[in-house]
Amino acid sequence: MPALADLQAGVRSAVVDGDVSAVAPLLRGGGDARRRLAVHQRHYATSLVTALLDRFPATVWLVGSGLVMDAARAFVRERPPSRPCIAEYGEDFPSFLSTRPAASDVPYLGQFAELEWHLSRLALAIELPATSDLSPLDPAHIAESRLVIQPSVHYLRVDWALDELISLYLTDSQPDSYSLDPGDGWLELRGARGQVHMNRMTRGGFAFRAALAAGAALSDAAMTAVEADPAFDAGQAVTSLLSEGLVIAVGSGHEMDGQL
Repeated sequence: MPALADLQAGVRSAVVDGDVSAVAPLLRGGGDARRRLAVHQRHYATSLVTALLDRFPATVWLVGSGLVMDAARAFVRERPPSRPCIAEYGEDFPSFLSTRPAASDVPYLGQFAELEWHLSRLALAIELPATSDLSPLDPAHIAESRLVIQPSVHYLRVDWALDELISLYLTDSQPDSYSLDPGDGWLELRGARGQVHMNRMTRGGFAFRAALAAGAALSDAAMTAVEADPAFDAGQAVTSLLSEGLVIAVGSGHEMDGQL
C-alpha cells in the first residue's frame, strides 16, 4: 500500500491530469472501475468550468459563451486550483483569456475580465472602521509614515473606457449604438455589502492612492504621484482620502507592517 502522500498525489494526477497509472492497481469493484473514476474526472472539470462561467457573466455577455467556455476548459487543464476555496479560483483567468487566439479581435478582453473579477470580489468585501485621526504620526518622521487603505478598494489602470462598457451590463442597458475607443483610464474600485462603485481618477491621484494601497510610505507615494502629474497636491490628496473614509490606520515604519 503506498504512503498517504503518494496516494493523494496519484489521485490528484488521475483526476486533474488524467494519468491513472499510479492508482490503476488500486481500483476495485464493478465491471470497470476506470469508468467510475472517469465520472469523477468529468465532474471535476465541469464544476470548475461552471464556476468560471458563473464568475465572469459580463465577459460571457461581451463575447459569448463559446469563447469563454473554450478558454475555461483549457484553463482548468493547465492551471488547476492551488487553494481550497473555489470562490478564489480564476484570478489569473483574465490574463489567460487574453492570450487565446479567438480573443485577438477583442484587444480589451483581458482587462474587461480583470475589471469584472475585481468588481465581483469587492462586492463581497467588508469595509473596516475608518479614521481621520493623524495624531499618531510623528511630525519628525512624516515622510516615512503610512496610511493603510480600506481592503475593499482596488486601483486598476485600463487602456479603454471599460467602466462605461461594463456599466451597460450591470444596468442592463441597450444603447442604439456604442463605440469603445482606446484611451488611458485610472479607476478606483470600491465595494462593500453587495455594492460596487467605479470612480475615474486623475493620473496623479491614482498613482498616489495605488502606491499607498501597496504599502508605500507617504513620501514615496507622493513622489510617484508627482512624477505622474507635476501638478499633484499631496496635502489635498491626503485630506480627500480621510474625508472619503478610505484610511483605516495611520502610523510610522514597521509598526504598520501587520496591517498592510
